Amino acid sequence: MGYIKNVLLAETVEILKNKIGENINQIKVERAVFGLFFSGVKLTTGHGGLCFTPVKEMPEAVCCPGSARAMPLSGKLRGRAALECIEDTCSPNPLKRTMGIAVLNALSTLCREKEKLAGYEVITGRDAFDGVDVRRFNKTVVIGALVPILRKLNREGADYKVLEMDARTLKGSELAHFAPAQDAPMYVPDADLLVITGVTILNNTLADLLKIAKKGAEILVIGPTASMLPDAFFVRGVTVLGGIVVTKADELLDIISEAGSGYHFFGKSAERTIVKRQG
Repeated sequence: MGYIKNVLLAETVEILKNKIGENINQIKVERAVFGLFFSGVKLTTGHGGLCFTPVKEMPEAVCCPGSARAMPLSGKLRGRAALECIEDTCSPNPLKRTMGIAVLNALSTLCREKEKLAGYEVITGRDAFDGVDVRRFNKTVVIGALVPILRKLNREGADYKVLEMDARTLKGSELAHFAPAQDAPMYVPDADLLVITGVTILNNTLADLLKIAKKGAEILVIGPTASMLPDAFFVRGVTVLGGIVVTKADELLDIISEAGSGYHFFGKSAERTIVKRQG
């Protein structure tokens, strides 16, 4: 069975191309880095973007000859057209897809700087989950081991399930709330609050999760991967995208090239952002 096209990314690419216009043809990759946790890019406009690195999707990474097939563009990314990169967001190759999303996120920052976009509000310097009162919701489902969120849910004694592919990512009392990721159809439709890792954008599982979500639920998609224009997400029920904006692209790429994670770059070379749906 072939790779299924990621409709969320395909729509976002078209929206972004329309907003930037012909100027997109002049934008190229200045620098690209594949890090242990995140991969990133700096464009010739100076804008940076990140995406989660899908190491577990690449069994070839344990074998040098196989690794060459994993990223056939190695050594050719500098100077590559941004337009070509974002077309790779729907590639079956996980590393091409990763770089495409990083470029898409960088171009989305350019769009937001260029004009105030209607239909949503952007707040910089705050975590998307900070203002959420979990006590308002009867049932919460978290997709992915989003540690700060799980801690808050535990502190409040919330009724929640955390769906994960690997139970080893959970600790202590979190394990009592664990359910396998494949059980999403059992839990997601009942969630009043649904918090989803941005990695689901990369692995093409988000659209199916949104299809089974309860109408009117509060739906947050969170993580540096989720730093793109929100239109395609909001029309499918998402209420908040919690991503980042890169403030110092070269410094950020240096950090992730040394196996850095969010703890190393938040508040230094990148700021958290909240994009909220209005109306």
